[in-house]
Amino acid sequence: MFDGSRSTPREGVVRALWSVPKLVRHPVWRGADPDVGQGLGVVLVPGFGAGDVSLLPAASWLRARGYVPTSAGVGLTVGCTADLLAKLLRTTEEHAERTGRPVVLLGQSRGGWLGRLVAVRRPELVRGLVMMGSPVLDPMGARPSLMRVVRFLTRLASAGVPGLLDEDCMRGPCFEEHSEILAERLSVPAVSIFSRSDGVVPWQLCQDPCAECVEVRSTHTGMGFDPHVYEVFGPRLAAWAQVTGTIRAPSSTPSAMSSSPSVPCG
Repeated sequence: MFDGSRSTPREGVVRALWSVPKLVRHPVWRGADPDVGQGLGVVLVPGFGAGDVSLLPAASWLRARGYVPTSAGVGLTVGCTADLLAKLLRTTEEHAERTGRPVVLLGQSRGGWLGRLVAVRRPELVRGLVMMGSPVLDPMGARPSLMRVVRFLTRLASAGVPGLLDEDCMRGPCFEEHSEILAERLSVPAVSIFSRSDGVVPWQLCQDPCAECVEVRSTHTGMGFDPHVYEVFGPRLAAWAQVTGTIRAPSSTPSAMSSSPSVPCG
């Protein structure tokens, strides 16, 4: 059983924003080569309750390097999993068509495992997957402080408030269906960034057997503002941008569209 009571005070929006000056002074931010991205599309998927603002630095960083970032269009990522997945699938398909080739899915926390669902369902649309603090081994395994918020939202949904995840997303058929998809092997290259200082998601739940797992020292809420996180995904995105190719027709067989194979699932 995980107990996040000692780690939780380290988390918070204000504390995360204090990292912004450190990020913009860091060489990983200042050394921008506008030709690195080669027009590769990137779909940014925010974490639970965070919204697009949490990934604004990432969008700016990507744009300065020749990538084409776009919002996932999932709002605060607090809705029903099926609804969010449908929106993310649509955004991914549209952005791949707009940029003319498969895109990268870059998601934080819940946004990361939603991206993984898309990568499993539609691998022909995905060049690579970046997950930051994403509990792919147990989406409901977040620390108690967050789970209390989740249960409160499900009660609001039961009371008729629209646009929120409901009880079915936590333990019903919706949960079971997406848990099964989430457990399937990946056929696209992926990296899972985790931190033992994470006060929201136990780091053990980020150990995706089909991804390259890389440790940083960031807090959970601060991952989008931490220069070391950019040092992790920057070279990987640059390598994915070098891979040429167009969107293939959907296939029931594992995707082989990248020259960088994914880590074999154990």
